[in-house]
Amino acid sequence: VQLQASGGGLVQAGASLRLSCAGVQGSIKGYTMGWFREIPGKEREFLAAIGRPDDTTNYIDSVKGRFTISRDNAENTAYLQMNDLKPEDTADYYCAADYVSPLVPTTNYAYWGRGTQVTVSS
Repeated sequence: VQLQASGGGLVQAGASLRLSCAGVQGSIKGYTMGWFREIPGKEREFLAAIGRPDDTTNYIDSVKGRFTISRDNAENTAYLQMNDLKPEDTADYYCAADYVSPLVPTTNYAYWGRGTQVTVSS
């Protein structure tokens, strides 16, 4: 599957953004979809994942309650709704797909989209 992430931008603290991860080649239907972020000079960080077939979700503590991962298989797209953004959320955000449990906070996914940049000003 080939993925394309979009929806990043420059926002003020407290604002919301919705990132999209479209399957541009192949279906995302059977995959666990994950969202990750990377700050320059730091390791890529797992944020959230949504599994199949029951859409089980998992989040790291720092985004729990603010970020929501979802998927629309008819649109072949996964989403990350980000609310109450903070300056420390500034990063490049990536989506990925694999046959992994969403409950495992790993970055070891097989299929990756290109990143979309999110910048949150204070």
